[in-house]
Amino acid sequence: MSKERARRREERQREAAVMAAARAAEAERRERREARVRTVTARLPRRRTRPGGILAERRRKQVWATGLLLLLVNLLVWAFSSDWPARAMVLVVSLLVAPVLHTLLFRRT
Repeated sequence: MSKERARRREERQREAAVMAAARAAEAERRERREARVRTVTARLPRRRTRPGGILAERRRKQVWATGLLLLLVNLLVWAFSSDWPARAMVLVVSLLVAPVLHTLLFRRT
């Protein structure tokens, strides 16, 4: 009985050693790959992160809303007007009026 247990224990230890060697080889491959990725990405420019606060998010939404409103106005003029100078004038005026419109729509109080 003890010889049987010793043989099973030896077999378990052998299997554990094989599994440990496989894990070590996988860890070594992963480390080599990560090192290659680090050397390549170290040469790339860093991405700038945008501010993620509540105020920054609200400002982004306000700017998008203003831009979409001006885009809608320009699309309506382009759809219902065939006069090219009028289309160009609305485009230029909308670009000049955008900051004023933004201030009027989203005034801080």
